[in-house]
Amino acid sequence: MSSIFKAYDIRGVYGEQLTEDLAYKIGRAFATFLGCKNVVVGRDMRPHSQPLFDALARGLVEQGAVVTDLGLCSTPMSYYANGKLGADASIMLTASHNPGKYNGFKLCREQAIPISGVTGIKEIEQIVLDESFAPPAENPGRIQTYNIAAEYKQHIAAFADLSRPVNVAIDYANGMGILEGEVLEDLMQIDPLFKELDGTFPNHEANPLEIETFEPLQEKMRSGNYDFGVYFDGDADRAGFTDERGEIVSNDMITALIAEAILEKEKGVVFYDLRSSWAVKEVIAEAGGTPQMSRVGHAFIKEQMREAQAVFAGELSGHYYFRENYYTESASLAAILIGNLITHTGKTLSELVKPILRYHASGEINSTVADVKPVFDRLLNTFPDGRMIELDGLSFEFDDWWFNVRASNTEPLVRLNLEAATREDMIKRRDEILALIRG
Repeated sequence: MSSIFKAYDIRGVYGEQLTEDLAYKIGRAFATFLGCKNVVVGRDMRPHSQPLFDALARGLVEQGAVVTDLGLCSTPMSYYANGKLGADASIMLTASHNPGKYNGFKLCREQAIPISGVTGIKEIEQIVLDESFAPPAENPGRIQTYNIAAEYKQHIAAFADLSRPVNVAIDYANGMGILEGEVLEDLMQIDPLFKELDGTFPNHEANPLEIETFEPLQEKMRSGNYDFGVYFDGDADRAGFTDERGEIVSNDMITALIAEAILEKEKGVVFYDLRSSWAVKEVIAEAGGTPQMSRVGHAFIKEQMREAQAVFAGELSGHYYFRENYYTESASLAAILIGNLITHTGKTLSELVKPILRYHASGEINSTVADVKPVFDRLLNTFPDGRMIELDGLSFEFDDWWFNVRASNTEPLVRLNLEAATREDMIKRRDEILALIRG
């Protein structure tokens, strides 16, 4: 059972690792840990999300919490509801991009502050294991319903500043992007793919990090006349983009462009994750912002954003974080700002991206290792003269190339990201580092 309590959420196979009985206990443990009295709960379209909600809510109510049932919603909508409604906490039932047999819980405190493995998930797990729940409340809570969709739509749509009609193809992947994308429907002309809620994901995995799953969207883009394409993941807290030709635009390039759009109106701190191209920090600085590097993982990024009161942050995985959504993701706002930029500049997305394709990246490469420490020792011994950053794993920067190696939170893997000024040097350096990693 402990394997479902992850670094950033609770997630497992429904009926095997995650059952209604366990969901009930998690509800009791969550309320015991936080002492919360008003919990916002949303859920995705998976067929087992409803029975898991029923069990989770029963545990919360037994501990005296009022459960505000959002019904079906995207994860960004649940974050917005947490802050907007002044809740003590929130839970989103989803397994994000995982296949349909999975489900899980994304947990937050007030103001959509995430609860991670180091800030509460492990404690909640221990309460469940020990069944050390607080006594049931003398006055149980209740379940009330609330539809946040109209308020979220109005809030996010207010950032639209489109100077001409925009034509967009969207792959909803049968997921909660269908509801997240409603924000865009009155703003852009949308040609949809897979716009039927189906938690079995009959067409393809709802994961924009898997390049092959972009193929239906790319095919549609190449058969029509579109400004850009958008692809939501399962719970719509991530988005992938294609340009007008159907070419995939890397998420760090989208981060740079969104930062540019935001900084045009307001200067401030922008965070980019340490796997991002050097071009991202350069664009942020050129636009008058203050670039700050962040470690990987939404809980860390959101914490850093709050401390710095940052205006925006982007992660290589396709998470885009906005101060205006309580320092959390909004995939629809990311799409709006790309649309704004295209219409303001009069340029295509490929034209906007071209001047910031300044370096050559390896992409993230995974290697299976039994022990991370010898790997790190070899790197430290090999590159004593590099500028080392220990923000997340080990990063080394040189005059015309850099790399980061970090351990996976959940698997016996180390992940390499590397970038160089030329493709030839990138290949050479990549192979050199992989040889050190793999011994």
